[in-house]
Amino acid sequence: MDNAKDILVSLDNAGVCMSDKWLVRGVSLDVRRGEIVTLIGPNGSGKSTTAKMALGVINPSEGSARCRRDICVSYVPQKLSVDWTMPLTVKRFMTLTQTANESDIQRALNLAGIEHLKKSQVRNLSGGEFQRVLLARAVVNTPELLVLDEPVQGLDFNGEIALYRLIEGIRTELNCGIILISHDLHVVMSSTNKVICLNGHVCCSGDPEAVASAPEFRALFGDRAADELAFYRHSHDHEHLPDRTVKKFNYSESGSHYAVEKTSPENDKLKPNA
Repeated sequence: MDNAKDILVSLDNAGVCMSDKWLVRGVSLDVRRGEIVTLIGPNGSGKSTTAKMALGVINPSEGSARCRRDICVSYVPQKLSVDWTMPLTVKRFMTLTQTANESDIQRALNLAGIEHLKKSQVRNLSGGEFQRVLLARAVVNTPELLVLDEPVQGLDFNGEIALYRLIEGIRTELNCGIILISHDLHVVMSSTNKVICLNGHVCCSGDPEAVASAPEFRALFGDRAADELAFYRHSHDHEHLPDRTVKKFNYSESGSHYAVEKTSPENDKLKPNA
């Protein structure tokens, strides 16, 4: 992670001023291959603006933004307007505004766990299914940098957990860098490597434990949220499945993912997750 050649995008004291108002200021961060960097903060704190500087969509008014040359980037927006009356299959949706061959589409759908939905109508998908389709569409061209703006909006708690696990899997499979924008202070912390807490500027940054204990974070979100966040980071190692069994997670130092499929006395051994 310390190798400079792994840096995909870098902001150095970057800020954006529009109509004589600073949207965000003084942001410094690096995003490397295989790393998830999470931007958190209240509405209007500059999260999306920071991500757009990293993407090169917005040029900084001060400071600098550098992106590796010829990098392949994908972006999943916070909101996407779709004409739900239009007949559109998932496969066709995957190739709107971009080209992809059959094998690329199949690989992306498999990676998102929705290969069975290829011929389904987009208008008939559930919220969780549609979010997975958006992720599949984003990874069809094997991006080196993936930017996700509030990817779990509208999902229930278990849906959020499942989607964040999917994002972790994509990071591992593609060895891509990920910028993740989120209001979700609990679930996302178990998935991220680095956290940047924004409120018009960088309030605090570092690994999840350091951010959760920072006075600036507590001032912004409250002591209770910080205490719950620190507890969650250490305690939430499982996912509740629809059949009411529990799948447990364990991450080795190499990042390998293991799971217990059923929580019962006769089945408590860790098995590689297929």
